[in-house]
Amino acid sequence: MWDTSYHFLFEIAVILLSTKVLGIVTKRFALPQVVGALLAGLLLGPAMLGVLQETTLMDQLAELGVIVLMFNAGLETDLGELKKAGASAFIIALIGVLVPLAGGFALACFFNTGTDTFLQNVFVGVILTATSVSITVETLKEIGKLSTRSGNAILGAAIIDDVLGIVALTIITSMSGTGANVLMVLLKIVAFFAISVVVWIVLHRIVEWWFKRYDRDKRRFVVISFAFCLLYAYFAEEVFGVADITGAYIAGLIFAKTPRVAYLQDRFDTLSYTLLSPIFFASLGLKVVLPDMSGSIVLFSVLLILLAVVSKVVGCGLGAKLCRYSNQDSLRIGVGMISRGEVALIVANNGIAAGLMNDDFFGPVVLMVIATTILTPILLKLVYRGKEKDYSDLQESELVNRYEDAAAFDLAAQALLEDHERLRDSAHKQK
Repeated sequence: MWDTSYHFLFEIAVILLSTKVLGIVTKRFALPQVVGALLAGLLLGPAMLGVLQETTLMDQLAELGVIVLMFNAGLETDLGELKKAGASAFIIALIGVLVPLAGGFALACFFNTGTDTFLQNVFVGVILTATSVSITVETLKEIGKLSTRSGNAILGAAIIDDVLGIVALTIITSMSGTGANVLMVLLKIVAFFAISVVVWIVLHRIVEWWFKRYDRDKRRFVVISFAFCLLYAYFAEEVFGVADITGAYIAGLIFAKTPRVAYLQDRFDTLSYTLLSPIFFASLGLKVVLPDMSGSIVLFSVLLILLAVVSKVVGCGLGAKLCRYSNQDSLRIGVGMISRGEVALIVANNGIAAGLMNDDFFGPVVLMVIATTILTPILLKLVYRGKEKDYSDLQESELVNRYEDAAAFDLAAQALLEDHERLRDSAHKQK
């Protein structure tokens, strides 16, 4: 006989094990483990087996998971390098946001024709603006094209794309309240970002001074930074009506480029990887109810996937062409921005919480994320085919170096653990 008060322990264990097993399976097919986590939620949720259901605890842990993901994104953002990325990366990102936004809105308007659906339809466009660069980076590294001119453009534009997406998400979620005054909403958003700039300038310098001065127990850095992240997320949502994930992202920016940022990233990656991220991605799968998908929703799903691919190729490709990239490089940049991944899921989850997501559209959004994640590496390898051994357009980039440094840090940490185990085993043998 199950004691329901402790049943959540069983649910969490099932989620962690299933997301890991399916993550390993998807990784074998050169796909990110987030796809496996989504499939685990779909498989175990109401859409299929019905083993797990949404609960208040799961929703709260999932919200905590998305906050940590956005905080980590802030930690990884280098504002100085964004400036160096130049006007070309900004133009590529801007057009790559506007085209999917308009296309998603138009498509949603055709299928969602009820009253008071304007913001819901706009939100579909906002979801399509997202870009997840992680799968693109891994594919470009595999074929040796990350440090090329097109690879640098993809990386810079994707980071700016995320910032623009956060601004769009902030505006639309802030307007979702009943009877919201548009002018007041915009004033509150401007005030929030103005205050955030001041907070960043002041606290970034204080944190940098503290991290340099204090070199003993570094664990308190993690505790204090996490507490600040949660407080700023709460401050954003409760005081200004801005999405909590926006507050979490800005909190991450405050600690970015400080002497201990690599240490913080490593600790928050561990927290996210071991508990919060699997629950967040699985919880999204639990929200999908496939039996309710009518013929029109199936058609919407197919068109949404096609639009997700075409809008980024056209939008980012056009932006690249305006910045004097060749036709071939413009196509590569557009293809490199197709993947939506965890970024689109974070946006969609926030829309559900704000009442902006049409329930019938959530299943198609999940399918779109899975499809674009699978298609992106395949299409990238096709557009770079025949150029694997051509290194004539390699370029030095600090943004690329930061991704490679992060990978090297992970490898170094793993090597230290392995050395520790070898020393321990050697000591046991000597005894």
